[in-house]
Amino acid sequence: MIGNKILGNLGEDLACDFLIKKGYKILERNFVWRKNEIDLIAEDERERCIVFVEVKTRNTDYFIQPFEAVDFKKQKAIIKVANAYIRNRNLDLEARFDVISIIQTEQGTQTLEHIIGAFEPYSAF
Repeated sequence: MIGNKILGNLGEDLACDFLIKKGYKILERNFVWRKNEIDLIAEDERERCIVFVEVKTRNTDYFIQPFEAVDFKKQKAIIKVANAYIRNRNLDLEARFDVISIIQTEQGTQTLEHIIGAFEPYSAF
């Protein structure tokens, strides 16, 4: 059985590769501010926006889909880190919050779902 840390790292690698193939520019991985973290920060040059991406990887969807783990509390934490990132870098870009949901089985098969605009900042407060 794959450990949670290994599974999480694998998911983030898959998500990075996926976004790069879609034309995104990866700016940061595992950006930490205070005690919170954003998995990926990317720039979508076509949309001219910065994208904060939460990656959720599971080995089954038996109980819930991976993206369902991005609850209100997690959204609020992501938004706080995103605000700090934008403020500290003095960015003047629209921001978007995406979730990449991955199911990675032990047999090596995987499904990846990219949820663009998964939540809005005002919906988390």
